[in-house]
Amino acid sequence: MTRTERVTTADFRRWKEEKRPVTMLTAYDFPTARLVDEAGIDAILVGDSVGNVILGYPSTLPVTMEEMLHHTRAVARAVSRAMVIGDMPFLSYQASREEAVRNAGRFLKEAGAQAVKLEGGREFAATVQAIVTSGIPVMGHIGLTPQYVHQLGGYRVQGRQAAAARRLVEDAFSLAEAGVFAIVLECVPAEVARYITENVPVPTIGIGAGPDCDGQVLVTHDLLGLYGGFAPKFAKRYANLVDEVMRALSAFREEVQRRQFPGPEHSFTMPPEELAQFYAAKEKP
Repeated sequence: MTRTERVTTADFRRWKEEKRPVTMLTAYDFPTARLVDEAGIDAILVGDSVGNVILGYPSTLPVTMEEMLHHTRAVARAVSRAMVIGDMPFLSYQASREEAVRNAGRFLKEAGAQAVKLEGGREFAATVQAIVTSGIPVMGHIGLTPQYVHQLGGYRVQGRQAAAARRLVEDAFSLAEAGVFAIVLECVPAEVARYITENVPVPTIGIGAGPDCDGQVLVTHDLLGLYGGFAPKFAKRYANLVDEVMRALSAFREEVQRRQFPGPEHSFTMPPEELAQFYAAKEKP
């Protein structure tokens, strides 16, 4: 990797024209973001999935603006090349366009992000346009939108029926016309994702949307095998770090209990003459 300049929305547009796939991963903290950036990933999404992955919430719905800003700041401090995208949490943009613009601006002004992402299709096109008009790049997100899980009836593939697929296409065009620089397609049939990718002028970033999108995104904890339990079908596990972490933690516990750690190489000592004075002083009444 030779490029060191910050990735911009212009790069996204150019890469679509060049058919050069975009890479995007999540990060929620400084050390993870630094590794992702050093690996040459194009964009880092500080996702509201922080609620599930880091904060222990049962869904993304409880995540607050303050929590998102806190984690985005940590990520932004680590990154020098990748575009940092802050995920707008539930009810941070739905109540009014004015509040949406204000909250979107906080990601750039207070947290150091370069763009924001929000969920929803044509019903939020005017909101997207208002945010973009304010000078804030917006990434759209359609298909399975976790913030609307109760409305969708659960976490399930969207657009399997012809009418639903057409609505997704209309949503994608509406968002593109409103000014988004890219659109995440989550859990939609590969055929629908391919059609949208071939016909919508902005890059598509797939997650569970097949191989034909202009880019791909995954949750880094899924990719690394750090998030135990259920793994979605679309999440390829490139490593299984849970086993390695458990091995290390267990080894620490056992060595401490056996008084094998810390050893001399992990300890500090006093100069002999200082130690002698210390003992002499200690023995005085």
